[in-house]
Amino acid sequence: MTLLDVHNVVVEFGGNRALDRASVNADAGTITGLIGPNGAGKTTLFNVVGGLLQPKQGLVKLDGDEITNLKPTQRARQGLARTFQRLELFTMLSARENVQVAAETYRGWSHKPENVRARVDELLELVGLADVADERVTALPTGQGRLVELARALACRPRVVLLDEPASGQDEGETDRFATLLRDLADTGLAVVLVEHDVRLVMAVCEVVYVLDFGRVIAAGTPAEVQRDPAVAAAYLGQAREAS
Repeated sequence: MTLLDVHNVVVEFGGNRALDRASVNADAGTITGLIGPNGAGKTTLFNVVGGLLQPKQGLVKLDGDEITNLKPTQRARQGLARTFQRLELFTMLSARENVQVAAETYRGWSHKPENVRARVDELLELVGLADVADERVTALPTGQGRLVELARALACRPRVVLLDEPASGQDEGETDRFATLLRDLADTGLAVVLVEHDVRLVMAVCEVVYVLDFGRVIAAGTPAEVQRDPAVAAAYLGQAREAS
């Protein structure tokens, strides 16, 4: 079942097209990858989906409902969450407190009874941060900081989660454990959309991969299919193009 449908989205900055009729779908229970060289439009697309940018044209739908003109807070309430390429944490708070803020916010808007403390503990255990839960986030390495951001996003019980460079700052062992975590999340029915420069991770966990170049989707398919595509080799793997 398709949960996220981005259709023919166009974004322009000063007359330059950052996204040129870009279309991407993400299904429930799947991990969808979005790759491409620097400047290809990946984060711009995330900003359109999340409501930080309004497209010049095109549609964004969540579970069949159009959300193109909704505010970010409204999209969150409908089940959309994201993390950011540049860490966005509450730096004066601990890992636990960062996640607690989101869990209490969710309880407030959803009007659903929830044991916030238990939920926060569950999420910290899930992402592997139980041992550093009470550490201030500025004391954590970048890789763990990204896990705090993921746990905070999950605290709002999303149906679709957008992850922008979530493996940045992780070593090989941490990335392998993160891959397992992503698969576990998808197994719950969550639609995971992943922007990531670690090609090994993308090819290992994603069922579908979209490749952007100069704002256009130039390829889409299974990891094996996109790796065989000559346009992908030229645009993303550096065989005939310098990344912008």
